[in-house]
Amino acid sequence: MNTEAIMDYMHRRMKELGHGDEYYLRLRHFVLAAGENRVIDGSNHLYFLLEPTDMLAVQSTFGFFDLSADTGNELQYEHQGKITITNYSSIANHIRFIQAIPKNK
Repeated sequence: MNTEAIMDYMHRRMKELGHGDEYYLRLRHFVLAAGENRVIDGSNHLYFLLEPTDMLAVQSTFGFFDLSADTGNELQYEHQGKITITNYSSIANHIRFIQAIPKNK
């Protein structure tokens, strides 16, 4: 998915969630060590996975994303709530998200 499509999606999704144009966007690039699990508190933030990444799993309140999984019939690019990222690789791995943060009113 290209950047323009992702930005359009994020804008429409934040409006659907009732935030209108009142939010900040951040690019988040995480580097996970071999075998690392990282937990992110994304309670009222929206995280959108930018590109599929091998050997990484993302699990959140919204669902999961794992290219090696054969137990589910759908992978989620959108995540919110407690987000757990797991690196299955024996080397460091990278994963990138766009994070939408609602502005305080």
